[in-house]
Amino acid sequence: MKALVYRGPGRKAWEDVPDPELVDPTDAIVRITAATICGTDLHILKGDVPEVEPGRILGHEGVGVVEQVGAAVTEIKPGDRVLVSCISACGRCSYCRTGMYGQCLGGGGWVLGHTVDGTHAEYVRVPFADTSTYLLPDGVTDTAAVMLSDILPTAFEVGVLAGKVQPGQTVVIVGAGPIGLAAIETARFYSPGHVVAVDLAEARLDAAKQFGADVTVNAADDVERVVFELTGGLGADLAIEAVGVPETFELCARLIRPGGRVANVGVHGKPATLHLEKLWIRNVTITTGLVDTVTTPTLLTMLAGGRLDADRFATHRFALDEMEAAYDVFERAAETGALKVVLTR
Repeated sequence: MKALVYRGPGRKAWEDVPDPELVDPTDAIVRITAATICGTDLHILKGDVPEVEPGRILGHEGVGVVEQVGAAVTEIKPGDRVLVSCISACGRCSYCRTGMYGQCLGGGGWVLGHTVDGTHAEYVRVPFADTSTYLLPDGVTDTAAVMLSDILPTAFEVGVLAGKVQPGQTVVIVGAGPIGLAAIETARFYSPGHVVAVDLAEARLDAAKQFGADVTVNAADDVERVVFELTGGLGADLAIEAVGVPETFELCARLIRPGGRVANVGVHGKPATLHLEKLWIRNVTITTGLVDTVTTPTLLTMLAGGRLDADRFATHRFALDEMEAAYDVFERAAETGALKVVLTR
């Protein structure tokens, strides 16, 4: 089969590799019909995730059709159309039993495209298939469903739920890429008073307005002035960091009011300064996290019921064997206006 293989920092190739095989009785082999690229894949290519070794097939987001299942798999069967979650869950360890699938001790967590071969391929081996795939209802498109592999549950869980958005509050989302836009969309579930989007790219700020942001601010402008004027000098109730660089994290910490919250969603490859000398007295809460995907069933129900518009995240479409071209477009998102690129057979 063909797959996108990581060859070290800055190097990748769409090349022939062996077809995946069942290894454990809980595995399934899924024929990928749609995949998308994540900002985390770009972090890997920059060398920010040293655990990813050269030779690894990248990708952790996908939709496909089940080809084979192991002897212990009971919830899916060949021919089923499934969503492949970015998080694999053994379902048995102490963390999985409390819904913290991202911290799975039984061989799961974020493994696809990280410590085992991923979804940027014609076929993928999915560990713990019963608890790491979701049957797709009729009428849900591959393009919409693949957005539930990662960005929507990540933004919802690590940003909105961890940040405890409440009605009437002011929420600032720093970074209007796919995760930031997903945070805007899912924050609206809780009727915040103002949603403010911050980004350097005007195209992404325009997208943020379409997704429901009330106010947009270019990051090159005086973001703090805008937020404090909007809130009567108090600051935001919640700032969601959706970029993953020190400057954006530190901006979030400056934007919140006493009693405010910073929910960090971005993947950081470098240290950020935590100004505890200023924050300690202000009753500030800072949360971090890897998505657990416990909300995926809820989001899938909302998607099937027409309560969630996930198709609109897709701005560019490619054939699966145009993987390298898709990466190029996604890497140059500031120029191309790409939000999510979707690759299909």
